[in-house]
Amino acid sequence: MTSARGGAVAAETDRANIARLYREHLSAGRAVLGTVLGGMLETASEGSWVHAEDGRRYLDFGGYGVFILGHRHPAVTEAVHRQVDTHPLATRVFLEPVAARAAEALAARTPPGLDRVHFVNSGTEATEAGLKLARVHGHTALVSMVRGYHGKTLGALSATANPTYQQPFRPLLPDTEVVPYGDTEALAATLTRLGRRACVIVEPVQGEGGVRIPPPGYLAEVGRLCRTHGAFLIVDEIQTGLGRLGTWWGMDTERVSPDVLLVGKGLSGGVVPVAAMVATEDAYRPFSRDPYLHTSTFAASPIACAAALAAVRTLDREDVVGRARTLGLRLLHGVRAACIPYTGGLVHDVRGRGLLIGLEFTAEQAVGELVLELAGRGILVNHSLNASRVLRLTPPAVVGEEELRLFLTVLAEALHAVAARLD
Repeated sequence: MTSARGGAVAAETDRANIARLYREHLSAGRAVLGTVLGGMLETASEGSWVHAEDGRRYLDFGGYGVFILGHRHPAVTEAVHRQVDTHPLATRVFLEPVAARAAEALAARTPPGLDRVHFVNSGTEATEAGLKLARVHGHTALVSMVRGYHGKTLGALSATANPTYQQPFRPLLPDTEVVPYGDTEALAATLTRLGRRACVIVEPVQGEGGVRIPPPGYLAEVGRLCRTHGAFLIVDEIQTGLGRLGTWWGMDTERVSPDVLLVGKGLSGGVVPVAAMVATEDAYRPFSRDPYLHTSTFAASPIACAAALAAVRTLDREDVVGRARTLGLRLLHGVRAACIPYTGGLVHDVRGRGLLIGLEFTAEQAVGELVLELAGRGILVNHSLNASRVLRLTPPAVVGEEELRLFLTVLAEALHAVAARLD
């Protein structure tokens, strides 16, 4: 008993010390948020689980869409270990084979015509590369969608239509417009006015926007309008791509042919951050002709590309995309069933595609309460940055039967507890 108490005291002391370090050297706000969530320190992970320093483990149905393969998938971690042991970073003087093979593997899985791969370190950097590529072709008028999310660096932030994040950093890119998501008439009117100056950026499903699913045919019509008016089209699949929606790409169902595809999150295999801008031959020509026009010291590093190569191969070999589709349907059905007693009251809507599911509540407070309630019961989920009333589920495709049943049981219990408090 004394040993147990001593261990608990040591854990609390360690948590307090880490919170202090966050306040003094990282982010005071992040320290407060961590404390509200219990002050837990995550120290290990595997599969669908994250472990805290006190021995507790948490089922990860969050992760902001990164862990489609779960945490530390053996094939990805082995590839990364092997690369670390041989050549983790390149001089960038010679040609580097791992980047070449990763580019080939990714291009083999992108829609036809998207063959030129530009590796970067994060999703927002992929957005920046895409916007710069559009501008070098003369497409200087940026058109994004209401509640769209594309990152927070200055260029990407110009396309992320949320005044909360934009206002402190204005002025952003000039000549930027926002149109309603899913509204092709509004987009048509905008493109008629802007013509070929326009660069349109769109998500197949808005993740941070609250898992907003557009009407059938929307993406196809966006593509047609861009072709008609000579606009440059960027499809952002940083969150939706690589199986998250139960297809390799969210745009697969509508056969869209963009100039640029943005890839990220799942490309990391859940091990090493990596993202990519993938372009057509014509679109990529300025970057291909001058390899120094847009560069980054750590982009296409061997260690990151080893993770990307292993991730793409694993997605293919283990039919993770099919698994995400099947599991997603079951999860959506189960979540809807759990929410039935609260529909029309606490719960406004439940929607999703594949393993991207959103629970929209009638009040913002319910999201925070449910996040805390689930965390206290050993389940991690996410809120939505551009939709404060939507709780988001992005579980790994490796979730097993027992884990799925556990989640649905705990969700029902947590919903009951939150409804009782807010009634």
